[in-house]
Amino acid sequence: MIIPTYNERENIAKIIETIFSLEQQFHILVIDDGSPDDTAGIVKDLQQKFPEQLFLEERKGKLGLGTAYIHGFKWSLAKGYHFIFEMDADFSHNPFDLRRLYEACQVDGADMAIGSRYVKGGGTINWPRDRRILSQGGSLYTRIITWIPIKDTTAGFVCYKREVLESINLDEITFLGYAFQIEMKFAAWKLGFKIKEVPIIFEDRKYGVSKMHKGIVKEGILGVLKLRWYSLFKDYNNRVKNTGSAFPSVSRDEVLAKSK
Repeated sequence: MIIPTYNERENIAKIIETIFSLEQQFHILVIDDGSPDDTAGIVKDLQQKFPEQLFLEERKGKLGLGTAYIHGFKWSLAKGYHFIFEMDADFSHNPFDLRRLYEACQVDGADMAIGSRYVKGGGTINWPRDRRILSQGGSLYTRIITWIPIKDTTAGFVCYKREVLESINLDEITFLGYAFQIEMKFAAWKLGFKIKEVPIIFEDRKYGVSKMHKGIVKEGILGVLKLRWYSLFKDYNNRVKNTGSAFPSVSRDEVLAKSK
């Protein structure tokens, strides 16, 4: 479970404790971008309680959501994990939905499971009208431009099988915000992986401040056009496809041994 953080001290301890209370034995990697509110310090304290399940990578400065997830993907692949998740720290993604995403991949045969607000059974709670319009409009715009058959293209609650991430040249995924989430789905779809949307209820954060800003929206609009350009006039598949895995699989016991 990869959780990027920046100033999430109000949420991080509770989200970690909640995930570890679940029946499934999840491991968590927190990637903190130098939070001034000492989010990383809270994680370090919790590592004493969960030494074999909780990991922390600290980066200097706010480097962007996309680069945090790429860092986490590479870390997870190198450690030998077979199911790799991404989610927010602020409880907008319900930890109790993690099992449903996992089962969509493990039981139902999906390669990538998306927690979707915009399929039947999904929805949002306490979201400002402008954010809802922006999100729904962004997904519709993406589908129209790229033809991707996914209704929630900007979703950030995802389970990947390792084969998906191994097959993508992660160094070619360069967007930071909404466009990062879109391109990861676009790349997986173009490479022929099976994608399933699992309905979720998305609840707006109760604590902390949203990281949304105009630059992320602009990147999303222009990024979608760029994806379409590459897919039509350039060999997108060869650019984004990883031609050889640099991440040999190891056992869970080896993962734990390496972490000590």
